[in-house]
Amino acid sequence: MCYIICTFIKNPPTDPSRAESGEIVKKIVVKIQKISDITPSLPFTEFDFLQNYYNSFAKSELGRIYAQLPIKELAAEFTSRVHKSPRGKKPLFSAEGEIALMFLKSYTGLSDDGLIEMLNGSIHMQIFCGVLIDPSTPIKDGKIVSAIRNRLAPLLDIDSLQRILYDKWKDNLKNKDLCLTDATCYENHLRFPTDIKLLWESCEWMHDLLSSESRILSERVPRSKYNDVAKARLAYAKQRKHPAASTKKLKRRLLKLLSKLIFQWDHLRKLYSPCICLSAEREKRLCAVRAVYRQQSDLFLGKDVKHRIVSIDRPYLRPIVRGKENKRVEFGAKVNNIQIDGISFIEHHSFEAFNEGIRLRQCIEYQESLTGIKVSRIGADSIYANNANRTMCTERGIITCFARKGPKPKEEAEHLKTSRRLIGNLRATVMEGSFGNQKQHYAVGRIKARNMFSETLLLFFGIHTANAAILAARQMVAEMKKAA
Repeated sequence: MCYIICTFIKNPPTDPSRAESGEIVKKIVVKIQKISDITPSLPFTEFDFLQNYYNSFAKSELGRIYAQLPIKELAAEFTSRVHKSPRGKKPLFSAEGEIALMFLKSYTGLSDDGLIEMLNGSIHMQIFCGVLIDPSTPIKDGKIVSAIRNRLAPLLDIDSLQRILYDKWKDNLKNKDLCLTDATCYENHLRFPTDIKLLWESCEWMHDLLSSESRILSERVPRSKYNDVAKARLAYAKQRKHPAASTKKLKRRLLKLLSKLIFQWDHLRKLYSPCICLSAEREKRLCAVRAVYRQQSDLFLGKDVKHRIVSIDRPYLRPIVRGKENKRVEFGAKVNNIQIDGISFIEHHSFEAFNEGIRLRQCIEYQESLTGIKVSRIGADSIYANNANRTMCTERGIITCFARKGPKPKEEAEHLKTSRRLIGNLRATVMEGSFGNQKQHYAVGRIKARNMFSETLLLFFGIHTANAAILAARQMVAEMKKAA
């Protein structure tokens, strides 16, 4: 098609009566510069590449996932929570395109720059996001993804969005009276913290802050033992084993240094209070450093510390003790999920450790509010099998997979035995397997985020991208069976 048009341009008609047709040729050349400008009015519609791309997109895995997502309804829910000013630059993506881009990030697991790079070169991804990018003018700024994420994150309402998703999926879900529930920790991409690392990071940041502000104010950098402590910390880090005595000695020196740096900063700020203006991010970091000093001082004295900070740039993270053999402590969001026919929904999430065993009643009520169907069967692990939950399930006539207490009954209905066994197998395979699938394939294994809002947003889209992929695979299998 392009070859024919180029031929027309190189050999324009010499007949003046055909000047008008030459004008038409020029207009066609302008129109085909972008795929979105191709219209059925062209005389050679057999070369309608766009329609072919749409057809191939619908048959692809990405297209099947797109068909399972109520993108328009989700976008309307987000836009209803923010006042949009008529001023300002027109956004590149529509509201639906921004939501689709978040799903696409979870689907690919790429970085922001990598996602934009792949978006520029993939027509299927462009159709998924509702945009067609001119190859001659690709998107070069990967920060557009983080800008969209930061704009959407504070508007996230998990409950209302999950109700929209359930309304889309409910016709394809079975066994809505069966509730499977379990909790897991979706970790943040964070190096394993230790007291020494945390204290040294705090000292290093405070020293850099003091040095930079002193130079700006033309003041001499306050003297401290920073260089000596830095050498001692480096020598400690190079040791293969860290005896308790050397660890305690270094920790004492770090606490003393951090105390002195904080005192020097307070003195400098008092002298030049009108001239020193820190950004909101640096003020937040400074508050975290002060909290770290207080907590580490209490720990050094043997006191119990609650809400322990493990990172000065992500102070919202807490150590989550899960009791696993290979990973005793995790750092991220702890989430209690329910599952309906293999599709997961977030029942409760928190960056603080919580006991999921006391949330069985809330799980039942949440699933019943979603489905409108009374829960008659529950699958959960042993932490949920406390006396209060057992009594509640008995009163409601709910069959569980909990191991029976006391001596086994002489006679028990065979269908009850079978139900208990099947429910337990489903919980151990489908429920546990869904966590591994989400973490391994949909970018929630080690979430790269710098604030709790963005982390929650990535967590939400990762879980529900996995759900959409499961439903898309089921649809494809059903179509293949029907065709056969």
